[in-house]
Amino acid sequence: MARRALKLASWTGMALAASGFFLYSNKYLDPNDFGAVRVGRAVATTAVISYDYLTSLRSVPYGSEEYLQLLSKVHLRSARRLCELCCANRGTFIKVGQHLGALDYLLPEEYTSTLKVLHSQAPQSSMQEVRRVIREDLGKEIHDLFMSFDDTPLGAASLAQVHKAVLHDGRTVAVKVQHPKVQAQSSKDILLMEVLVLAVKQLFPEFEFMWLVDEAKKNLPLELDFLNEGRNAERVAQMLKHIDFLKVPRIYWELSTKRVLLMEFVDGGQVNDRDYMEKNKIDVNEISRHLGKIYSEMIFVNGFVHCDPHPGNVLVRKHPGTGRAEIVLLDHGLYQVLTEEFRLDYCHLWQSLIWTDMERVKKYSQRLGAGDLYPLFACMLTARSWDSVNRGISQAPVTATEDSEIRNNAANYLPEISQLLNHVPRQMLLIFKTNDLLRGIEAALGTRASASSFLNMSRCCIRALATHKKKSTCSSFRRAQISFSEAFDLWQINLHELILRVKGLKLASWILAFLCWLLPTPY
Repeated sequence: MARRALKLASWTGMALAASGFFLYSNKYLDPNDFGAVRVGRAVATTAVISYDYLTSLRSVPYGSEEYLQLLSKVHLRSARRLCELCCANRGTFIKVGQHLGALDYLLPEEYTSTLKVLHSQAPQSSMQEVRRVIREDLGKEIHDLFMSFDDTPLGAASLAQVHKAVLHDGRTVAVKVQHPKVQAQSSKDILLMEVLVLAVKQLFPEFEFMWLVDEAKKNLPLELDFLNEGRNAERVAQMLKHIDFLKVPRIYWELSTKRVLLMEFVDGGQVNDRDYMEKNKIDVNEISRHLGKIYSEMIFVNGFVHCDPHPGNVLVRKHPGTGRAEIVLLDHGLYQVLTEEFRLDYCHLWQSLIWTDMERVKKYSQRLGAGDLYPLFACMLTARSWDSVNRGISQAPVTATEDSEIRNNAANYLPEISQLLNHVPRQMLLIFKTNDLLRGIEAALGTRASASSFLNMSRCCIRALATHKKKSTCSSFRRAQISFSEAFDLWQINLHELILRVKGLKLASWILAFLCWLLPTPY
């Protein structure tokens, strides 16, 4: 009996050793891709983070200075653990981590600043894997389809990577290839996240993060379908064709599938790269205005919104023909379609915020699901303090002190923020993310909260509301009234903008005169 047990143990040991050697020596098999490893790592990380919060803050008086300092340290440790988990499990985990990292004014800074690195730490598929995906989806080898194909990707993201290539007819193209394992792992990863979020809710009932899982469930299958991305690109290009400073790369459908997307290659610098703009004589303020106008048209007028405007997806360049500044919009996998009711309420809310009509701010915030937390909702939406909202967000730009206050409040009001995010319409969640990403770009360009951006938003709101009113009436006289009122409101905004510019010029001339008086030119 003992001999039989020893023999069985020997064979088992040999089998395990052989399996281990095979996995180690085979570069195409990664232990990180095995379900048990991924689940175990996620469960262990969640347990460690939960234990840290439960024990580290237990003996410190709630709300004290010591408590806040300690809480910040726990946030930072937990954010680093979460970031390590996302990097190890890749795919869906990196995508969700990137989403959290974009919520600058909604989550503690320790989390957002730590998770931002995930945009630059996405995994790369090997050329062997890229060739396999192209062969399986297009039925041909790379050399049969392309004259040249760069092995080094232009960029890698959580779900795919992009290579530069040249077709046999001479056209230069960008080839987006999905990571081969993402599709199979995504549904299991989302289920795992749902279980872990429910478990955390049992320990911390005040934190409600099921909205994050719901968003991943809804959006990830759409993002993994590159044909859907191509349709979105064509739709937004057609929708905004009147905007001559927007470029959306053309899709080549004959070589596109659910996992491979072929598009026109367009070069440019990232939208937050001030050095690139200075070198190419591109006006930073003009780019900021252009970007604001594009997104105001999407949100308020059309209700079809590109929801991933991080700097890697928004390029700037000089148009090869005209030499004018142009914005190139990439990665059209994630869009939010706004219902008519939501879009109009959102228009009314922003109009009320811009013109400081606090009764209507309360009314439309509550219509959008904020309830009694409408002051917090208004602050989250504008990334301004409640005092600034009451004084008028277009009256003065955000200061460094106010920005710091808002970020601190994100940590202090985290339970209320998570509760609010769980109750607002699902459409609002991606709008929050989009707003925060756009603010990050404005902050990098130094154009945050300029009066002109609010005026452009107001123009789009007026046009959207007027269009809706015209559709709702059969009377020609009433439509004419609405058109006149719209024209008058737009004229008022133009006049207000002109006055601001004149004031700016006058102030500049006064400053110049003062400097000339202070520093007279030597003879």
